[in-house]
Amino acid sequence: MSTAWVISLFTIVAVYFLDKSKNKVLAVVFDWIPAVLLAYVIPALISYFFSVDYSTDSIHSFSKTWVIPMAIVAVMSSLSFSQLKVIGFKPVVLFVVGSAIIALFPVVFAWTFLDSDLVQNQWIQAGYWKGIPPIVGSWIGGSTSQLVLKELAKTSESLFLQVLVVDTVLVNIWTIFMFQIIKKSQKLNAFFNISDKTIPLPISEEKQKSLPWYRVLALLVLGVFLVEILLTIFVIKVIALSIIGLLVSNFIPRWNYQFALKFGGVLIIVVMAILGLKLQFTALSMPIEFIGFLVFWIFVHFIGMVLAAKFLNVHLAWVPIASMANVGGIATAPAVTAAYEKKWMPHAIVLAILSMATGTFWGMITIFLFESLFKV
Repeated sequence: MSTAWVISLFTIVAVYFLDKSKNKVLAVVFDWIPAVLLAYVIPALISYFFSVDYSTDSIHSFSKTWVIPMAIVAVMSSLSFSQLKVIGFKPVVLFVVGSAIIALFPVVFAWTFLDSDLVQNQWIQAGYWKGIPPIVGSWIGGSTSQLVLKELAKTSESLFLQVLVVDTVLVNIWTIFMFQIIKKSQKLNAFFNISDKTIPLPISEEKQKSLPWYRVLALLVLGVFLVEILLTIFVIKVIALSIIGLLVSNFIPRWNYQFALKFGGVLIIVVMAILGLKLQFTALSMPIEFIGFLVFWIFVHFIGMVLAAKFLNVHLAWVPIASMANVGGIATAPAVTAAYEKKWMPHAIVLAILSMATGTFWGMITIFLFESLFKV
């Protein structure tokens, strides 16, 4: 076993047990530094202090061939269409509007200011536009989409870490802001003259016994194996794996959604630990203008969703719920929802899973539009 494998395995085990620890100090740390970021930084620190370069180790090709595809199919297989129907048409439309703004606004901004020094020198020549698709993936799909889009956009490791750090801080601040917004949603309804008081139907738990985890795992492995044998282009593989995940989860009886979601979460930590071996700290720097754009971008997302909620006449509590399902993910979306109505927490989880299932595709649209605009 190579040293790169040893470092990666050490990181995975350390992060997993630290994240599960009930120590209050560690709990505060993981509130601000998520496990995926720590898993990325630890291997980089080890490589830096021992002055060893693992960027060309064979572990990276193994990750791209097997681990990333397995994470994609696992996460996609955690989405249930039957649960999605219960949420209702308007909240889902509001959620999609939020996703669309995240994916499309950077391209609209670049097109509007195409001749500016910011876009020409920073975004195009310095390549900072390649940091935007992973953020789209993070804000809509979570870590899995973020990792896939990093590969598709060919984002450098140094830029990727900068994006991770800024994104982590911004999302934590945004979560606090959304907590305050959802608590004031009734007053905001009155201010915007929104009359919707619809209470969504409860999402029922699966009463049948789920498939054993080893059968689910076997089907996921088989799907990845077939895709790897039959397809060669990475983008096509991503699409095929996503479709396979949706098919098995919605057409195989008694699918074990819970295991698929937990397994996907573990695989994300594995991928990040391996990616961290490529990181070089000496290349870190991010212009303040780019950070300012990220802040402006997320507020445009929020304002657009408020306007959509007004147009749809849907309860404004759904704005922070849908925003956190996009930006925050499966952990923070139900937490924010609980500050308003605990009975809506399962609905927030389903929206967050929908976010995980669609983030990669939104990011692929962002990349395509950027490449067409910049002719790269």
